[in-house]
Amino acid sequence: MAGKDSGNLKTVRLWRDAALRARKLRSNLRQLTLSCPRAGGDSLESPDAPQLVLPANIGDIEVLNLGNNGLEDVPEGLGSALGSLRILVLRRNRFARLPPAVAELGHHLTELDVSHNRLTVLGAEVVSALRELRKLNLSHNQLPALPAQLGALGHLEELDVSFNRLAHLPDSFSCLNHLRTLDVDHNQLTAFPRQLLQLAALEELDVSSNRLRGLPEDISALRALKILWLSGAELGTLPSGFCELASLESLMLDNNGLQALPPEFSRLQRLKMLNLSSNLFEEFPEALLPLAGLEELYLSRNQLTSVPSLIAGLGRLLTLWLDNNRIRYLPDSIVELTGLEELVLQGNQIAVLPDNFGQLSRVGLWKIKDNPLIQPPYEVCMKGIPYIAAYQKELAHSQPAVQPRLKLLLMGHKAAGKTLLRHCLTEDKVEGDQGGGDKEKNYLLFPPLGSKGIEVTSWTADASRGLRFIVYDLAGDESYEVIQPFFLSPGALYVLVVNLATYEPRCFPTTVGTFLHRVGARVPHAVVCIVGTHADLCGERELEEKCLDIHRQISLQEKHDAEGLSRLAKVVDEALARDFELRSASPHAAYYGVSDKNLRRRKAHFQYLLNHRLQILSPVLPVSCRDPHQLQRLRDKLLSVAEHREIFPNLHRVLPRSWQVLEELHFQPPQAQRLWLSWWDSARLGLQAGLTEDRLQSALSYLHESGKLLYFEDSPALKEHVFHNLTRLIDILNVFFQRDASLLLHKLLLGTSGEGEGEGESFLTPAVPTPGQDPLRATQLHHYVEGFLLHGLLPAHVIRLLLKPHVQAQQDLQLLLELLEKMGLCYCLNKPKGKPLNGSTAWYKFPCYVQNEVPHAEAWINGTNLAGQSFVAEQLQIEYSFPFTFPPGLFARYSVQINSHVVHRSDGKFQIFAYRGKVPVVVSYRPAKGVLQPDTLSIASHASLPNIWTAWQAITPLVEELNVLLQEWPGLHYTVHILCSKCLKRGSPNPHAFPGELLSQPRPEGVAEIICPKNGSERVNVALVYPPTPTVISPCSKKNVGEKHRNQ
Repeated sequence: MAGKDSGNLKTVRLWRDAALRARKLRSNLRQLTLSCPRAGGDSLESPDAPQLVLPANIGDIEVLNLGNNGLEDVPEGLGSALGSLRILVLRRNRFARLPPAVAELGHHLTELDVSHNRLTVLGAEVVSALRELRKLNLSHNQLPALPAQLGALGHLEELDVSFNRLAHLPDSFSCLNHLRTLDVDHNQLTAFPRQLLQLAALEELDVSSNRLRGLPEDISALRALKILWLSGAELGTLPSGFCELASLESLMLDNNGLQALPPEFSRLQRLKMLNLSSNLFEEFPEALLPLAGLEELYLSRNQLTSVPSLIAGLGRLLTLWLDNNRIRYLPDSIVELTGLEELVLQGNQIAVLPDNFGQLSRVGLWKIKDNPLIQPPYEVCMKGIPYIAAYQKELAHSQPAVQPRLKLLLMGHKAAGKTLLRHCLTEDKVEGDQGGGDKEKNYLLFPPLGSKGIEVTSWTADASRGLRFIVYDLAGDESYEVIQPFFLSPGALYVLVVNLATYEPRCFPTTVGTFLHRVGARVPHAVVCIVGTHADLCGERELEEKCLDIHRQISLQEKHDAEGLSRLAKVVDEALARDFELRSASPHAAYYGVSDKNLRRRKAHFQYLLNHRLQILSPVLPVSCRDPHQLQRLRDKLLSVAEHREIFPNLHRVLPRSWQVLEELHFQPPQAQRLWLSWWDSARLGLQAGLTEDRLQSALSYLHESGKLLYFEDSPALKEHVFHNLTRLIDILNVFFQRDASLLLHKLLLGTSGEGEGEGESFLTPAVPTPGQDPLRATQLHHYVEGFLLHGLLPAHVIRLLLKPHVQAQQDLQLLLELLEKMGLCYCLNKPKGKPLNGSTAWYKFPCYVQNEVPHAEAWINGTNLAGQSFVAEQLQIEYSFPFTFPPGLFARYSVQINSHVVHRSDGKFQIFAYRGKVPVVVSYRPAKGVLQPDTLSIASHASLPNIWTAWQAITPLVEELNVLLQEWPGLHYTVHILCSKCLKRGSPNPHAFPGELLSQPRPEGVAEIICPKNGSERVNVALVYPPTPTVISPCSKKNVGEKHRNQ
């Protein structure tokens, strides 16, 4: 690889796998691969070493592969039988030393691979005999030292001794005059081996992950060196002699605590790839700017605050990674790097992108999230460079429009005072009045308000500046939990309302803590203001103590969560520090068998959660709705927060005129009267506003985040709808989630009589049949209401009566029912597969209303059925664990999402029994019983061991549906595990849990069984832990999910 041209340098990436350690064998050789049968399917961990016998007439074989056989010795007669052998592969066996028989091949063997064994010593005699060797792989063993005889291998060109326990190299190493490639990474070296300075032919060297703590000044002797890895070597500084390595083309210096580069670094003019990530640079290294041939530059995870304008001089740059720094702006000259193909800027403090940024049209890999972007808006930047180009072009040719508008959400328990607070905040008659006795008297007589469900109000908080809040009053009843998350969005101000009159410290988890967890899980880094109501009902000291207690417990909860995440991240770091082979050798190890890629993904998620904690504004603000002074103080506080440019930078951004026109068109007749618009309806309005289809999505995302409409860009099922008529949509949702029998019955009676279009009447009129109504009909309707509130069941014609003001034709009803299904709120019990129902009534089930119903069919949890009898078949069970919070309504919505995958289902409040074809599946939710016990959701099936693939086939689509649903909660911490089938069969109350990441990995080669750590004598068949083909635990990105849906 060292001699390849610059095009091949793209393969030398910052995380190279085993490209240098496992080179492909030439295909023109005569090859033979042998494997030995293992009795009973024993794995490599079996104590009995298998025996392998060489076939006859193999004298012409030039390549012999005996890997993955669990061998402790090679077959007898190896040397005499293989007179032409040139390449021998013995990787992944159990050799503790080089087999003596290998020495017999020394006069003709040129390549030997003994990696992934248990070597603790090589054997001087065997090494001395291998005088013709050109390639030797000893990686992933337990070698504490290398024999001096290794230096006598004068023809050796490639040597890999990585992932061993070497503390030093023998002096004879300096005699390897033909050595071109050397890999010594992940050993225990404490200094750079001076023997290497004599290797004038060395072109590739990897000494990463050794504690070198520095480099010798005369490292310049390695003048032929082209590729050098020094990752994680704790160097601290570079000697000036390092800059004499004039042949260097690829250099890895990440994670070395570097703060600066030597001025002479600019002499490395042949350098094409440079990784300086995870260091301590506070300023962009000026020594890089003269490196005109540089093609890849990685400066991730440093402390950079700016990028110099002279970066434009790196005209050949193809890849530039500057993520996770402190960069506040980019120079205008960056747009001159027109050859860029990868530009990674996420995790900085960039608010404005330079003009003409769209010139970077070749950028394919583009990451910009986690920046306080104002211009262009965040929604545009996330779409990619073409969208940025179109936005900037339009902005340059149109009159900008400023729309200061902020979405404000009132949350809290029922009777917290949200609705009254909303009325008082938005009522002009209270604002600014300090002395008027009449007004005070009138206000005190203001009747107490009860919530009518979710309500939306527009509030012009500052007319002089045009600042407007779109206020969402989210009902506190538990029945609304399933739909509340639809209204939570980034860029909003969340006001958590707490009734101070009834608050007690022991009630903190339910009145405050749970709401904070839910907001943080749905909208990471959200801004939350705590408001305490009914302050007039508390004494002065009581008020102060309660506010301080809320503040104290919030701090403790945040500290507890952050420390918990940090501990989990540390466990991942420790697992990454161990070799994958070591992790896979013992099921007792944390993250047993999990690949480095999956571990890095998990670590990145933990880091994301730690970096995106809630922004909770303190202190708690007490207020009484009877005190105009306190109400005005609250208004001033909300205005102050909204206008804070660092908290809400998007409020002050400049928008194209076309975005404002698009908003106006959505609320003009005739579309204003419709319940929702399709994507294509909005696209036609976009064309009228001057927006092409590819730019429409950014404008809709802005309108969604500012609270003007609802557009679920990341939902495959709902992305085709634009909900601009919020009043009607919320009216419909309120019908189903008020959970009030009298109101439901009253609506049905009005529907049958054709009266009562006024919404106010429906809340105040008692549910008593009028003389003109049939008592029998009323009794039947009452029966439907009872069935709905207990079992969640409603027939379509009753739903039509409930929605009568919104349903004018059967087609309207069908569209509404389809919408409710897409939202995951209900499903049709008897929907026909092909033709429509022949006069039969369609019944719909709302899972969130299922109360005491238990699946009448036989179901089981943890290896036993409801009668407590153990299964004979093997059970598969995938368990999702939620230690901080369980998303409200998740189980109910999930039960709707899986309906298309199952048949013959029976639902309980916390359990679903169904079939996938003829294979049974059970979905179970187990709420936490205490603070230390997490909520869990499990998906299980069972089959005999030979047919276990049918169980995998049954649960895999259900797992994937849950993964997609969980993508709606980017700040949610949860874990996935595969429960041990042996433990489940034994009826263990605490079965061993294998890491869920194994679901997305292929089954390991040569492993048939895995030891259960809970009982070391039991072995679990690998087919009960790994699916036949890898699934995806972390589904594709939200954007890709949506795009796939759009293209269907």
